[in-house]
Amino acid sequence: MGKILFINGSPNKNGNTAKLAKELLKGKEYKTLNLTEYKVYSYGQKFEDDQFEEVLAEMKNADTIVIGSPLYWHNICGAVRDLLDRFYGPVEYYSFGGTKLVFLLQGAAPEKWMLEAGEYTMSRYAALYGMEYVGMAANSKEAAALADRI
Repeated sequence: MGKILFINGSPNKNGNTAKLAKELLKGKEYKTLNLTEYKVYSYGQKFEDDQFEEVLAEMKNADTIVIGSPLYWHNICGAVRDLLDRFYGPVEYYSFGGTKLVFLLQGAAPEKWMLEAGEYTMSRYAALYGMEYVGMAANSKEAAALADRI
């Protein structure tokens, strides 16, 4: 088992997104990066205090990346969306070959189309950067089913 990085997109460090990650990663050693503690600006913006490169370095150092997002406005949260968008340009396509990606989409009552949209986005993101997309979990049962594949 290699290095596991959990990127928590929720502003609540110990909220339901983090709890779902704990279910997925039970018994495994992993590092948590709370994305809202970093300044990752929107695609196209340039500010001196931007920390995208720091987040990217952590991701490059991982063998497995777990990205967790709360479901806001029927979709992936803004912090995670900004991170994905920022890959365009500075990150070469297929440059994450050999890295596994798991997506956690946590919401109170997500509808099927919301889950499908999140899964589509993350599977396409993984394919574009050469990651092995392990799958998505939206609840504890799904997280437990994915745990053995990490």
